[in-house]
Amino acid sequence: MSKSHWLALVIGNSRLHWAWFNAERLQAAWDTAYLPASIVQKLASCHDITDFSQEILAPRAINITSPPIYIASVVPSQTAIWRTYPNLHEITLAQVPLQGVYPTLGIDRALALWGAGATWGFPALVIDAGTALTFTGANGDRTLVGGAILPGVRLQFQALGERTAGLPLVDPQELLSPRWGLSTPTSIQSGVMYTLIAGIKDFVNAWWQEFPASCVAITGGDRTLILNCFQLQHPDIAAKITSAPHLIFQGICCYWASLEE
Repeated sequence: MSKSHWLALVIGNSRLHWAWFNAERLQAAWDTAYLPASIVQKLASCHDITDFSQEILAPRAINITSPPIYIASVVPSQTAIWRTYPNLHEITLAQVPLQGVYPTLGIDRALALWGAGATWGFPALVIDAGTALTFTGANGDRTLVGGAILPGVRLQFQALGERTAGLPLVDPQELLSPRWGLSTPTSIQSGVMYTLIAGIKDFVNAWWQEFPASCVAITGGDRTLILNCFQLQHPDIAAKITSAPHLIFQGICCYWASLEE
């Protein structure tokens, strides 16, 4: 069986993100919970990816022995568990061809930015709407301009519900609530979502003032929620933001392709 089949694994703050590639073609992507060390050790002895997929709930399967895994992780304790897998390729910040990066820049942010620039060109700004909401931008010379980090959508709702005595735990809604809430839950919906949208709008407009022709891509689990809200509030901005659900995988694929050259 062709050696061009490989797996990408991004270890995020709350779960594992998987992708299956045939060379540079994405075949499938899915998420799982963290896996215990015992399961990782079992995966190391799988004879083919069919056995592998039964453990990680892959939506498809192909026959290939010891599928190589290209891993990017922001959780060191989880990374250590996966180092027992024999065909593992760990991607580090030094392997991402961006200039001016600082040592603690998250590998997920760097890979997503690389993927955006490789796909749509530099300059590029990436919004990652995950557990944390991040902005990461690079100029036309692939030099990091900088970024910003704040609590993500669900983390903001969770903080209000779990860290206050009188506020309930509220889930974000797909549609914007009225700006002026007439109940505690709708007031929370309004407070979080309208200020979040206003903040993202401010960052995006500031970026376009400096780099008018730059692509802006949004990735992460809450990208659709945010884009839907933008479509209601600022359709002109929403039309210029690219939804890129597999952006980090695009960056990992760039790394894989660089090794094949």
